[in-house]
Order: sequence, then structure tokens, then C-alpha cells
Amino acid sequence: MSHQDSADHNAETPPSVLRRDPRVRSVSVRDIVEALAAGLRDFQSAPLYGLAFGAVYAGGGLLIVLSALAAGVGYLAYPLAAGFALIGPFVAVGLYEVSRRREVGDPLRWRLVLGTVLEQRNRELGWMAFVTLFVFVVWMYQVRLLIVLMLGLRSFTSLQEFLVVVTTTPEGWLFLLIGHVVGAALALVLYALTVVSFPLLLDREVDFITAMITSVRAVVASPKPMIGWAAVIVLLLVVACLPGFLGLLLVLPILGHATWHLYRRIVVTDSPAAPFPAPGKPPSPPE
Repeated sequence: MSHQDSADHNAETPPSVLRRDPRVRSVSVRDIVEALAAGLRDFQSAPLYGLAFGAVYAGGGLLIVLSALAAGVGYLAYPLAAGFALIGPFVAVGLYEVSRRREVGDPLRWRLVLGTVLEQRNRELGWMAFVTLFVFVVWMYQVRLLIVLMLGLRSFTSLQEFLVVVTTTPEGWLFLLIGHVVGAALALVLYALTVVSFPLLLDREVDFITAMITSVRAVVASPKPMIGWAAVIVLLLVVACLPGFLGLLLVLPILGHATWHLYRRIVVTDSPAAPFPAPGKPPSPPE
């Protein structure tokens, strides 16, 4: 195709096809503080939704840890609990939908919120869930590999025995150091890929590759505030997990709602990406 033919083709192509990537703007610490405040207001306005999604997340984490203990691999309880935090953005999709509905004035009903969440299994957001699960699997594999390399082919009969070894021996200290460094690197990569992509895929009709690229661009555009936001998320999740995951009942919904509001501050609203159609409604025509 010649250059002229290509130009004629682009001129005849509808705007909905000739989409550019969503544009991002830089944010400051003030934006993060205001997003947190807006997230808290959303939770206070619709607490039942936040508590419900928080309970699902907390229950899932508790079930994973109890299953590890029952299976005789209690020494994996800590890395499993740490890795479980990686899938938080996917669980928070329902919270993004609650915040979106409050923002545009749509009615808040369980049928509508859950309907939107369930619809995502046939859309690009399902691929983002796969990416998140893949990183979780990689995290658990590297934990098992480090145990073999650092601690040897020994069998731990209990979580207590494992904790004694890793906290009182040089090999255990090295295992903790390398494990936390690798875990932090994986968490940072996943954070960069998902901090904007999950709400973006819920809000707009873009592919998951574009969503991940946009998310990384958002982090690169504001590295210090965005890394600071990641540190806040990690700190709050760690504190929330300590009392038997019960703190997640409050922490997850606030973080989920805040993430939506931070996304709205990062992604420019006049982006040519098509808005995500509401359940039962046809997509809006291109402007």
C-alpha cells in the first residue's frame, strides 16, 4: 500500500478504529492524599459493598493459609499470604465499579455491580487477571527454589520449626534477604502493570496490553508519588493481615476506592479510548 493509499485509508477509517493510547498526566502527593480521602468517603457512603468485598478477600487469604497448614506445608503460609496480596487489584474490581457508579450518579444495586464484575470474564480484564495469577505462581516457584538453594532438601514439620531456622541461622537470614528482595521486585513490576490497568479496563474499551502500557507510563510519569503510593499499599496491607486478615475488611475497600479516584486523576478523560458500555446498554457512538 502506498503512502497516499494509506493516508486515504486513515481518512476514511472511523475515529473509533483510529484510537490512540490513553493519555496520562503526572500526579503529586497531594493527589494521592485526596484520592485516599475520596476513597474513605466512598466507603462511608456504601459500607456494605466495601465490607462484602473485603470479607471475600480476607476469607480467601485465611483459606489459603489454613489449607497450607492442613496440607503439612505450613512453612509456606507466610509466602502464600504475602503473594495473596498480589491479587488484590483483581478482587477490588467490584469496588472500582461502586466508585464509578457514585461518580456518574448511577444507581447502586448488587445486581448491577455484580453483573458488571461478572461481565469482565468475557472481556480484556480477564487477561489481566491471568497476568496477576501468573506473577503469583512465579512468586511461589521462586520461594520453593530459594528454600532448596538456601536451606537444603530438608523437611519442615511445622511453621514454628521453619521460623526458627530462618530467624536463627545464617542460611535463614540469607533466604529472608534474597526472598524479600525478589518478592519486592515482583511486586513492583506487578504494581506498575496493574495500578491503572484494572480500573482502565473497567472504565474503557481498550485491550489489556494497552492498559498495562498505560499503567507503566503512569508510574514513569510520576515515579516518586506512585512508588510512595505503592509503599502505602504494602504497609496498610501488612498491618491489615496481622490480625487474622480481619483488617482487610476495612483496608481493602478504602484502598480499592482510592485507586479508582487516583486512576481518574491520572488518565486524561478526553482520551479517544471508547468508554466501557454499561451492562445492557449499547456503546456510545464516537464523537
